[in-house]
Amino acid sequence: MSDDERRLHELGYAQELSRSMSGFANFAVSFTIISVLSGCLTLYGFGMNTGGPAMIVWGWPLVGMMTLLVGLAMAEVCSSYPTAGGLYYWAAKLAPRNGAAWSWFTGWFNLLGQVAVTAGIDFGAASFINAFLDLQFGFAATPEHTILIFGVVLAVHGLLNTFGVRLVALLNKVSVWWHLIGVAVIVTALVVVPDRHQSADFVFGAFVNNTGWESAFYVGLLGLLLAQYTFTGYDASAHMTEETRGAARSGPRGIVMSIVVSLVAGWVLLLGITFAIQDYDGALNSETGVPPAQIFIDALGSTGGKLLLLIAIGAQLFCGMASVTANSRMIYAFSRDGALPASAFWHRINKRTRTPTNAVWLAAGGAFVLGLPYLWNETAYAAVTSIAVIGLYIAYVLPTLLRLRQGDRFEAGPWSLGRWSRPVGIVAVVWVGFITVLFMLPQVSPVTAETFNYTPVAVLVVLGFAGTWWLVSARRWFTGPKVEGTPEELAAIERELDL
Repeated sequence: MSDDERRLHELGYAQELSRSMSGFANFAVSFTIISVLSGCLTLYGFGMNTGGPAMIVWGWPLVGMMTLLVGLAMAEVCSSYPTAGGLYYWAAKLAPRNGAAWSWFTGWFNLLGQVAVTAGIDFGAASFINAFLDLQFGFAATPEHTILIFGVVLAVHGLLNTFGVRLVALLNKVSVWWHLIGVAVIVTALVVVPDRHQSADFVFGAFVNNTGWESAFYVGLLGLLLAQYTFTGYDASAHMTEETRGAARSGPRGIVMSIVVSLVAGWVLLLGITFAIQDYDGALNSETGVPPAQIFIDALGSTGGKLLLLIAIGAQLFCGMASVTANSRMIYAFSRDGALPASAFWHRINKRTRTPTNAVWLAAGGAFVLGLPYLWNETAYAAVTSIAVIGLYIAYVLPTLLRLRQGDRFEAGPWSLGRWSRPVGIVAVVWVGFITVLFMLPQVSPVTAETFNYTPVAVLVVLGFAGTWWLVSARRWFTGPKVEGTPEELAAIERELDL
């Protein structure tokens, strides 16, 4: 028995998933889900309207540094509890009392954020694919067409995660280089080819407000959504620890390094695109509905612009695929502990592939439902991204809050912050509290049915459902993460899967 399997047995679980991932592969999943070529580009139009170049360029390093502190605090806890349950398991073990309740609500916020981030990634990819099809074949970029493509993309990612398990692992590794080389190609092309570039004064200082709100300060804060949404999904490294070798070190490193590399690559990308803008208003009002596509075409011409668009689409498809993988692992772990309706069904493992196939399709189906309001709400995409940020970051920070309350009683794993643990944790908790309130606020004025930010509604629906179920029923039977059995029983489960 390896150290990883022994530690997993100590945490109460059998080695049901295939432990075949390297530390680099673990990092690759989180880096792929953060995906600067997805988040930065799909919300770039939002940033152009909500603060403009100044907030796009300066908001990124500010949010990136705050996110790194959140990630460092998470990584320390991950090292102590390397299990697929991740955040909700940590909450149960760290809570001094009422651990089941902490675990329950952390898990439900994590589930909401995971489904929403999958929706945001694949919806963004669908928008870019629709823009390319419009440019190349005249397939108009309408809400109906985008939703159709969105459904197809989710289905493909579901099928890949069902039948192409080894291919998914390979593509996650390819994705890292696709993103890094893709950023280099896009930025180099935008620097070298255009005859004209924006001035440094414009890139670093121009403030644009097309939201209808009068307060520049308020609008600037709203503009931080571009960066904060991009810096999501790195909890995937925690959810993949049961499939990673050397998990107590590889999981934390995956979390931290995915943030650091994305921080650098994303800022380079945003600077390159913003310097290359030829016609600001023309990009915002492009018929494709995707400002970066118009910026690429204005700077490089039709053929060059389409090639850069294809690089971005490839990265977004990698990102969505990895997000479905991570989301399904969280669903698998949460249902393993009986916390979802029909848990036995969602926890079921495909014995041939050793993957939670049913959980894959719940992840894809839930994401599709979250994206549907785009058919009648023009700000739906910004709302989906806000839901992802709020759901995930509340789940990210609750274990950190509980770890702070433990103080010296916390048993650190091999990857520890030492004396920096407390100050890092405090700043992380304060930051998450701030952005949770911020991204529930109205983003466009006047507030109408078409511009309503339905983020608070989605959060309250999930919180209301989880809270009602807890009070009416779950508090009497949900005891937190379950122990699957004695060492002998865990070994028997593993032998059955091997057979």
